[in-house]
Amino acid sequence: MKTIPILIAGGVLGAFAIGGVSLVAVTNAMTVERIAAGERAAMIAKLQAIVPEGSIANDPMADRIEVQDPELLGSKTTDVYRVRKDGKGVAVILNPIVPDGYAGPIKLLVAVMKDGSLGGVRVLSHHETPGLGDRIEDQRPYKWDSDGDPLIWIFGFAGKSLSDPPLSKWGVKRDGGEFDQFTGATITPRSVVKAVKNAMLFVQEQGDALYAPPPAPAAATGGAS
Repeated sequence: MKTIPILIAGGVLGAFAIGGVSLVAVTNAMTVERIAAGERAAMIAKLQAIVPEGSIANDPMADRIEVQDPELLGSKTTDVYRVRKDGKGVAVILNPIVPDGYAGPIKLLVAVMKDGSLGGVRVLSHHETPGLGDRIEDQRPYKWDSDGDPLIWIFGFAGKSLSDPPLSKWGVKRDGGEFDQFTGATITPRSVVKAVKNAMLFVQEQGDALYAPPPAPAAATGGAS
């Protein structure tokens, strides 16, 4: 039996296998980096869209903390991005969960300005019914004004606060509140309004503590004895 050709063939196959695995690993690493960079850029764009232009002088993605208040924020832990300018807190942007959406949880971004008013609200993800509950998206009009211009429901939160409207009016109109509901889909806007109100209540309770800088890392100790 001729072993040399077999060994050569095995070596060639092994080289191809190693080369293929290496190529896949390199491609995967490059793809992961691109995806991460794209996701970061998209998130920064969303953060910038819900605070007044020129408000952000820091990197909110780096100036991030995690808080815990499942009752008000809908999940075990919630991200809070701090917006600063000239060394002062301008806004906090929370990432609460709406646990009781019609078709499942809804992820939000809620920007609360330092004066307690809303900079804006956006939906990050949802599973609501197309043509009904999905009108919470920032690209989906829910009705048209008298001039025939499309109105985006989620934009209606900008400038609102816990006193405007009064707390008792933080609900959809069907429940005696101030916010519109969607024809055939009341549960979705009702749940989102409640979640936005709760996020504002959380910020009101926490106050300036949300803007506190993260604790400095402990200094290394030790030395020769």
